[in-house]
Amino acid sequence: MSLRVACVGGGPGGLFFATLLKRNDPSIEVTVFERNRAEDAFGFGVVFSDATLRAINEADDVLHRGLAEHGRHWDEIAVLSKGEKRAFRGNGMAAIHRRTLLPLLHARAEEVGVDLRFASNVPSLEELSDYDVIVGADGANSIVRRTVESELGHSVEEADAKFIWFGTDHMFDGLTFVHRRSEFGNFAAHAYPISDEVSTFIVETDAETWKRAGLDEFDVTQPPGVSDEKTQRFVAELFAEDIDHGSIIVNNSRWANFRTRRSETWHSGNIVLLGDAVHTAHFSVGSGTKMAMEDAIVLARELTADHPDLSAAFEAYEAERVPAVRKIQDSARGGLSWWENFGLYHENMDPTQFAFHFFSRSIGIDRIAPRDPELVETVRSEWASEHGGSAALDSSVRLGGTELSGRLLRDAGSALVCGDDEVPVSDIAGCGQTTGTVIGTDAVLRLQPPSDVRRESPETIAAGTPAGSTVYVIGGDSLDRVRVSEELRFRRGATTVLRIDPGDRLDPETVILSGRADAVVVGGETDD
Repeated sequence: MSLRVACVGGGPGGLFFATLLKRNDPSIEVTVFERNRAEDAFGFGVVFSDATLRAINEADDVLHRGLAEHGRHWDEIAVLSKGEKRAFRGNGMAAIHRRTLLPLLHARAEEVGVDLRFASNVPSLEELSDYDVIVGADGANSIVRRTVESELGHSVEEADAKFIWFGTDHMFDGLTFVHRRSEFGNFAAHAYPISDEVSTFIVETDAETWKRAGLDEFDVTQPPGVSDEKTQRFVAELFAEDIDHGSIIVNNSRWANFRTRRSETWHSGNIVLLGDAVHTAHFSVGSGTKMAMEDAIVLARELTADHPDLSAAFEAYEAERVPAVRKIQDSARGGLSWWENFGLYHENMDPTQFAFHFFSRSIGIDRIAPRDPELVETVRSEWASEHGGSAALDSSVRLGGTELSGRLLRDAGSALVCGDDEVPVSDIAGCGQTTGTVIGTDAVLRLQPPSDVRRESPETIAAGTPAGSTVYVIGGDSLDRVRVSEELRFRRGATTVLRIDPGDRLDPETVILSGRADAVVVGGETDD
């Protein structure tokens, strides 16, 4: 007997899944329930990297054809800061408007025999009890997930930063990050073209700046579709020069805090989830639709594979997709942290270092160089011109009262060593999130795992550290150490030494060139 499959949610992930499943096995009855009308499309564009497109295009060429006929492609990521532009080439990407993509996916699904039911709200899964499989593809606020949430081991982490999704009729050349300082604080925008007439324009700021600007006055009880027009006017004025005095376009545009969702398992009984319904990663890595469509490929394949039962198919689906999604979420942590603190970086860095700090938030200089050797040469040259011609790791640095000939140090237990130079350290086995022992008159700071210092704690630590101190930051995880090091450097004028432990995705040269620390120790003592 053929399967009867109900897919709740008709976004790109759900539609792609339904199409692939029906195409893989035409005997399967596949019905998509979408609460919006066929002509509705909330949001603006979706973006894909060239590497992502290969896997999706191999599964079905509907997206490839849509991008070729209606999309925009680019190779460069640009950062605009303090009136200057810095670019990172070798990053092939493409984008398309959701209003264009969704009808293409509708047509493809109908072509293979999927039953599409629009304006069909599913208030309770009991209404789908006669289906063999229920697929939750209904987004971050998933009704399907909420029904079985306690069984999934689901967790949510809400970011501090505020964001709002707009469009603009100004045509950006490619993925562009724009930064503006207002009288209330710092604002930034992610912008990229999605058609010949419209660019996506996502604006972010911190919660304090958002409140000072009076942008917290929108009535959040308004029904979906109503946009925040006060913010629309504010953004149009603030970024007027960047959008060539063009228009800011609304589409259900209202402020929110990004929520990272994780689940220990993605299925319960005959219910299985994909995309934002079960996992999210910050949009700065451009991954929401991509991950949903990649989930769709694997789930459709496993449901038509030779498995003994549904549970085995779901487990095979998770075995492939869970590690891949976790890798993206881990990578997105650095991007999310960057956007929560971009104002601090913007205020304290010149345009080149600021841009390089952004470009290297998830990858090191070794991965940037093959894509854009000119960018790397510029970053290294500007460093050398400011440090007597020396490369980053060979530049001298003063720790306490001692001048060291380089910035790549070794922890010798009783001292930090660089060549024949050393800085005495008495006993670095201190405990707690307080100063432990000393480098001269300064501190070794050990972060105790598990630690959560990515928000209030870095500022608290910085405020409690004497101005001009030298601090050796160890313990915790690598993102914790980096954030504390940056707070100490930029808020207290401290000189920081950052330890890089085995397994950390940190590169010594990248850390120094990007301003994350003044010196690094690789392979220090373990946290016994």
